[in-house]
Amino acid sequence: MKNFRLTNPAEAQVFRISPQDTNYFVVLFDRHQDGIENIFVVEIFTVGGATPPNEHAHAHEFFYVLQGEGIARCNGDEVTIRQGDALLLHPGNEHMIKNTGKGKLYTLTVMTPNEGFAELIRSGQPMTLDEEDLRVLCGG
Repeated sequence: MKNFRLTNPAEAQVFRISPQDTNYFVVLFDRHQDGIENIFVVEIFTVGGATPPNEHAHAHEFFYVLQGEGIARCNGDEVTIRQGDALLLHPGNEHMIKNTGKGKLYTLTVMTPNEGFAELIRSGQPMTLDEEDLRVLCGG
């Protein structure tokens, strides 16, 4: 195993879990590529987009807002999230993230342990990043 692996988001694999979803994932590091027990992605929410309500039995899910703004709901509580905010969701709590801004919402999302998340993402529809995504993620 190598000591490190560098990922450029412009060259990473991108997936939408299902065609009706309003968020998609840039896979940075996961079990498939790196043999690790977590997954690191950039999650991109279209305007008005949201995750379906979901929960994880054993995994913590972390979101760091790179750009945009939204709301996070967890068990009936709601908090506004915006660029620079970090959010940690504990296992066993139903939650969702929604983009409430005028542009896309970009988050660095980490789930530990993976709990099947990487496999779910990779079973989805392959996508490509648009010019806006590349500008935000690569500074171009």
